[in-house]
Amino acid sequence: MKRLSLLGTIFLLAVTPNIGCAADEKPPANAKPFSEVARTIEQRTDFQAFESIEFEHGVYEVEYYTKEGKEKKLHLDPVSGAEK
Repeated sequence: MKRLSLLGTIFLLAVTPNIGCAADEKPPANAKPFSEVARTIEQRTDFQAFESIEFEHGVYEVEYYTKEGKEKKLHLDPVSGAEK
């Protein structure tokens, strides 16, 4: 299930235009890598599957589904990983 949702996310990101986002927007040099952010979220007790992980507006925007089927959206500081 996780692999399927991750593949779906990658596909959507590949075919969806970057609307409202600067093409050169990227995390700062000292930011946590996406893989580390993903591992941290996967360790949550309510985690089921990812919807998306993006860097926009100066934060990591993470959307995931809980085991209860609810969608959660988080805004994380790119350097510390703390919720904003």
